[in-house]
Amino acid sequence: MTILVTRPSPAGEALVERLRKLGHAACHSPLIDFSPGSELPSLPVRLAALREGDMLFALSQHAVRYAAAALTQAGLSWPVIPRYYAIGRTTALALHQATSRAVAYPPERETSEMLLQLPELQNISGKNALLLRGNGGRELLATTLAERGAQVSYCECYQRSPVYYDGPEQSRHWQQLGIDRLVITSGDMLHQLYALVPHYYRESWLLHCQVIVVSERLALEARQLGWRDVLIADNADNDALVRLLS
Repeated sequence: MTILVTRPSPAGEALVERLRKLGHAACHSPLIDFSPGSELPSLPVRLAALREGDMLFALSQHAVRYAAAALTQAGLSWPVIPRYYAIGRTTALALHQATSRAVAYPPERETSEMLLQLPELQNISGKNALLLRGNGGRELLATTLAERGAQVSYCECYQRSPVYYDGPEQSRHWQQLGIDRLVITSGDMLHQLYALVPHYYRESWLLHCQVIVVSERLALEARQLGWRDVLIADNADNDALVRLLS
C-alpha cells in the first residue's frame, strides 16, 4: 500500500513525513500552489473600516499567513475591535497566533455549514463581515451571512494555481509506485486529479484507489465521479488524516 498525498506545501510534506515515521509508504504530489492575492494591498483599509461587533472570518490558514505577512510588512497590527472567526481548529490556531485574539470556530468539522451553526452567528443583522479567503471557493458562508442581514465583503489574500503535470507520464509513475490510497482535501483538487489522469489509467487504476476526503460533501463528489471506496476523516487537519490512515 502506498499513499499519495495531494495537499499543498508545507502541510503535504509534513503529512508524508508523519506517515513514513509510522511505517507507511507515502509520497507527495501537490496539485495546487499558492501566491499572494490581488486584494492584499487593500487589507489595512478593510480592517480599519471594521467597527464594534463586526466580524472577521478566516477561511483557511493560507489566508491567515498571507494576511499576517502583509500587515507585518506594512508595520500594522490586527484590529482589536472585531470578533474573530475561523473555518476550523487549524485555521483558528493560526489566526490566534497571528492576532493574540480569541477566535471562535466550530468544534467539529471544518465546514461552512458547521461554522454557521455557532449561536453568535444567528442574529447578525446590520453587522459587517469581512471574509479573508483565496480566489474562488464556496459561496455558502457569504450567502448565508448576507441572508441573515450582514454586510459581507471579501479580501482575496491568496491565489490558488494548479501545479502542472504531464498526465500520462505522471499517471504511469504513480501506478508504478503502487499508489492505492489518495488523500484529497478539496473539491478543486479532486476534480483536477480526475481530469489530469487519462481515461485508460482512470478506469484501470485511479477509480480503484481508496480515497480519503475531509467532508461528506467531498465524499459525495468523489462517488459521483466514480470512486467506490471513500473514507471521510473527522477533520481536515493532518492529525485527523493520520488517525484515519494509521
